[in-house]
Amino acid sequence: MKKEQLGKIILDLSPDMKKNNPRNSEGAFMQLPDGEIIFIYSRFKGNSSADHATSDLAILRSTDGGDTFAHEQTVTTCEGEGGVNVMSLSLVEMNNGDIGLFYLVRTTYTLLQMFLKRSSDGGRTWGERVLCTPYEGFFVVNNDRVTRLSSGRIIIPAARHATGWHGRRGSSSEYFDSRSEVMFFYSDDDGYTWNQSVDKCSIPYHSYNSAGLQEPGLIELTDGVLWAWARTDLGRQYEMFSMDNGEHWTASQPSRFTSPNSPLSMKRDTFGRIYAIWNPIPEYNGREQPGYFTGGRTPIVIAASDDNGKTFSEPVIFEDDESCGYCYCAIYFTGDKMLLSYCAGGAEESSCLAKTRLRGIQMDKLNELFSAASGTKNM
Repeated sequence: MKKEQLGKIILDLSPDMKKNNPRNSEGAFMQLPDGEIIFIYSRFKGNSSADHATSDLAILRSTDGGDTFAHEQTVTTCEGEGGVNVMSLSLVEMNNGDIGLFYLVRTTYTLLQMFLKRSSDGGRTWGERVLCTPYEGFFVVNNDRVTRLSSGRIIIPAARHATGWHGRRGSSSEYFDSRSEVMFFYSDDDGYTWNQSVDKCSIPYHSYNSAGLQEPGLIELTDGVLWAWARTDLGRQYEMFSMDNGEHWTASQPSRFTSPNSPLSMKRDTFGRIYAIWNPIPEYNGREQPGYFTGGRTPIVIAASDDNGKTFSEPVIFEDDESCGYCYCAIYFTGDKMLLSYCAGGAEESSCLAKTRLRGIQMDKLNELFSAASGTKNM
């Protein structure tokens, strides 16, 4: 794989323990009608950067087309949401032009649910929340995953982890199953009510598979087929398809995308080209790891498809520091650039998840790089 210098780093949101800010991660972008671009992300507080640690949602604003971001404000707090943690958000334009903010609230060790709030004033104030996962459970939804289909349906790809109690409830310890199954929640009335798809997706249990299907995403193809995927610990992303707007799904199967147990992101630009961003090197015996968490999530690469996902170009590396990990990428297209946000921590942060990086890439550069985006089946 070749390496390219793609765009420029706009901002590194580094942790600052002097300000009780141990981690900044997993955000999403949206451009407003007046041209302003907002970026909302998880801002952790206290002394822990763990996924279950306390965190709020914060917003940054750009008035220069995404060249700079500033003016941080708090959107919502974990205390205000009645939980210990709020994170993993998506931004979707609602039918009336409101900003739709989808986010997870972790209430207990076994309760993680997604909610929707709306803003009609550019994210300065927010309305009452609506529950999008309509029953109790532990539902993992990555940042920048909630999708509006061409039909108007809003769909949430979620990974459900089984939870419960060892012994009688309250008399023994809780358990959490690391193996998850994929399910989909959808709304046909612009987010006011929610339903669950008929099918769930899973992979058989094996002693060498402890992850199941995790952190799913999806994209709508030009023929209306939904293409979903999920990370695994089997060396590849697994994929599944729906031909009826997400009600029923094919059995999951290995995809062309090799990877460690790390998420894949895909988005289509306004001209129909699909971009994929992921970590292409699976975990293997003997792969060296630093003394802190990176998950094998380096290098990070980008590839493109001009034939509706049938084939992709050769992947191009745009970050590959072996001391860092790169993951949880949000992708957003403005008129002239691709905006990315992704975790990019390393030795200084002691975790790949602690720092988020914002990068801008000119579309002209991408068009030049992927002028004939096709041909590769396995990556």
